[in-house]
Amino acid sequence: MKPIKEPVLYEDLTYHVSNRVLILDGNSVLHRAYYALPDWRNRSGEATAGVYGFLSMLVKALDEIKPTHLAIVFDHPGPSFRHLMYVGYQTNREKDRQIFEDIYGQIDKLKIIFEKVGTPVFQVEGFEADDVIGTIGSQAQGLKDTEIIIITGDRDLMQLVNDKVNLYMPIKGMSDMQIIDRDKVKDRLGVYPEQVIDYKALVGDSSDNYPGVQGIGPKTAVELIEKFGSFENIYTTLDSTATQYPHSLKGFSPYVGGDERGGIVVGGGKGGGISESIIKKLTNGYESGELSKRLATIKLDVPVTFNSAKCQVPSAKEITDVLLELGYKNLVKRIKTNEDSLSPRLF
Repeated sequence: MKPIKEPVLYEDLTYHVSNRVLILDGNSVLHRAYYALPDWRNRSGEATAGVYGFLSMLVKALDEIKPTHLAIVFDHPGPSFRHLMYVGYQTNREKDRQIFEDIYGQIDKLKIIFEKVGTPVFQVEGFEADDVIGTIGSQAQGLKDTEIIIITGDRDLMQLVNDKVNLYMPIKGMSDMQIIDRDKVKDRLGVYPEQVIDYKALVGDSSDNYPGVQGIGPKTAVELIEKFGSFENIYTTLDSTATQYPHSLKGFSPYVGGDERGGIVVGGGKGGGISESIIKKLTNGYESGELSKRLATIKLDVPVTFNSAKCQVPSAKEITDVLLELGYKNLVKRIKTNEDSLSPRLF
């Protein structure tokens, strides 16, 4: 018997909200589309698969989520404040010139497409798409009776999830998607959304090339956060004046025994113990951990404005006209006109 698939979305997405804002993490969606599809190119040799995949995922999301508002966000091609903060930030990203040109060339094409249908595309110099998404989402939450859904494959954005904000993330390829709410964040990372930056401070992020606390892995990070609550609480609890165990954690004597596993031992001593090796790693790794937390934190005050009137979802006709112009007849067939939907301007 085949396993039953977990529902892609909520059990019922037909419940009424006055505003449902869909925000696309453009770079994340485009990268996934670029690698998921064959290397399609036009007569001029320009890559086009990413554009098709991007629009295909958008059509699917608009049909399933039925938003009232839409915003597209891309990284600015220039350096962000994080590159100035840490010289090694993202230095491990792909350097293949062809791939870089392919992807950014398709961003330009997508900008033209969205300009034709009147959908705003946001890019802000000095900031990443994550920061712009965080700011737009924060502003949109000020609208009455509003829900925000962000399409992304980036786990960094899990820190934005709350009772009004969910993520719409790919499980596999481009077709299997899942809504990520607060509980799903906990299932995936072992911590809640408000603790994601503490988790990143400890484990770092290999894709963005920042270190965290060297030697602290996901399992230990989750245990530390569960026990102490946050990155700051871990270090405010560090007792540098302890005589028997320098830099031990107050109330948690180092675990020294025949079954040394180098981690936290729940139930040992006063509220549990912590290994000497973990204490040493935390003590030596504070500066890199603190830097990692600042790098991981998404800004919510980028100089950008969410204008709800300008972010209305375009009509099916507007999108159909553009898709026909591009020759994407298969996508046109998937567009639906539903007079009973939450908004008259939906797919």
